[in-house]
Amino acid sequence: MSLADSGARPSMVVRASPPFLLSFVAGFVDVVGFIALFGLFTAHVTGNFIMIGIDLSSPTAPLLLAKILALPTFVLAVAGTRILESRLVRNNRLPVPVMLLVQCILLATFMGLAYLSLPIRNANDPVAVLAGLSAVAALGIQNSLARTALAEFGATTVMTGNTTQLVIDLVDLQGASQDQRSVLTKRIWKTAPAIVGFVIGAGLGSASYSLFSFWCVLLPIGALVFVSASIAQQSRAAGFHENGMLSTIFRNRP
Repeated sequence: MSLADSGARPSMVVRASPPFLLSFVAGFVDVVGFIALFGLFTAHVTGNFIMIGIDLSSPTAPLLLAKILALPTFVLAVAGTRILESRLVRNNRLPVPVMLLVQCILLATFMGLAYLSLPIRNANDPVAVLAGLSAVAALGIQNSLARTALAEFGATTVMTGNTTQLVIDLVDLQGASQDQRSVLTKRIWKTAPAIVGFVIGAGLGSASYSLFSFWCVLLPIGALVFVSASIAQQSRAAGFHENGMLSTIFRNRP
């Protein structure tokens, strides 16, 4: 049972806002990290393998330390998120607001360290590397939550799967039965806002960084605060508060 299936039934637009904003955060931070930190991907770390390969193919290109450390940092962030999330659930506390707060702190750390390292001329500057890894850890939390507490919103950091599913659903919508159309429409309302949010976040991230440098990261931090408050409010309205159904959901997960 999810929030959308509970007694409190928010509108389609309300349900679409968290995946839209979370994807907006991922697209925004990913672009800022890529532009400012010599091609570092923060939202989907597998992209860094490609960048490492590109660096290795050029004898004059310096190998970015942050790209090498991105994967272990991501793994530790996911593991830490799951451990803390499970502990919160066992203590009958809502995990999402707490974890999104930690994500906000990591993004603020990214913003502060990156700003202190300006102008970033060396890809392996220790402060810049720590800044990039803070952003990787922040998006690692979001990746982890997308598989557990926020699974009903689908993927909000990597859009390949969402784009594939959206195209399939749009094709299947033609000639579908009434029951099938209901299922397909619900899924479209989950994947489409995420894709749009990521695209807008990426575009706005690029423009904002050129205008405001790393201070632009305040915008995705604000978006996360809004999502956290919105999810907490909906959870309480749906009866998921402290000792509600949420604990049962997590305990029953395989």
